[in-house]
Amino acid sequence: MASLLDRTPGPSTLDPAQMIAEARRAFFTMFGFLCLIWVVQLANWAMDEQIALQHGIRSHQLDSLPDLLTAPFLHLNWQHLEGNSGPLFVFGFLAAYRGVRKFLGLTALLVVTSGMAVWLFERENVVTVGASGVIFGYFGYVVLRGLFDRNLIDSLIGLVMGASFAYLLTTAIPGTPGVSWLGHLGGLVGGLAGAWIFRARGPKGTTAPGTAEPAVPGGGAAAASPRADLLKELDDLGL
Repeated sequence: MASLLDRTPGPSTLDPAQMIAEARRAFFTMFGFLCLIWVVQLANWAMDEQIALQHGIRSHQLDSLPDLLTAPFLHLNWQHLEGNSGPLFVFGFLAAYRGVRKFLGLTALLVVTSGMAVWLFERENVVTVGASGVIFGYFGYVVLRGLFDRNLIDSLIGLVMGASFAYLLTTAIPGTPGVSWLGHLGGLVGGLAGAWIFRARGPKGTTAPGTAEPAVPGGGAAAASPRADLLKELDDLGL
C-alpha cells in the first residue's frame, strides 16, 4: 500500500523570494532604527546631553523604571553613538532577516533583560544609557539561533559571528572602566534565552492526516533524509 511523501518545508526553510523580502524588511527596519537614535542624539546634543541624564536608568529608583524603554535610544555623546552604530546594524540585521515580527519581540525582551540587570545591580548615582545591551542580546541570539532552529545557514552564521566577535564578551565581565558590563551581561543572557523562546516550533516532515507513512523496499517507513533537507536548503539559497 503506497502513500505520498509530504513535501511541506520545515519551519526554518524559507522560499528564496520570501527570504529576500524578509531581508529587505530587516534592512529598512535597522536603517530606520539607526536614523531614530541619531536624531535623538542630535536633540540630546542640542540640549547639552540633558536628555540622556534625565532619561537614563538609575538603579533602585522606582521612578526610573520607565527609563528602561528610553535608555537604549540615548547615548552620552557622539563617540558613544558611533561606536554602537556599526555593531547595532550588523547584529540587528542578522537577528531580523528571518522575520521582523519575531525580531521586534526579541528586542522587547532584550530591552527588559539588559535594563533590569542595570536597575537591579548597578551601584548608586550612576546613569546608564546606550544600545550596547541590546547589541549583546542580538549577538547571543545570532550565535545560538541556528542550533535551536536546526538551520545550517544560521548555524554557520552564528559560528562565524561568535568566532569573529568573541572579544566583545570581555566587556560583559567586570573590569572595563566606563562600560556598563551589567547591561551587556543582561542583554547577552536575554539573547541566549531569546534564541530558545523564539525558536521555530512548527512540525517538520509531517505526513498528511489520514495517510500512512510512505513505504520503502523491504518494509518499514521512509524517514525524511537530513542530507536531502540540507541539499534543498543550500539549493534554495543558490549555493
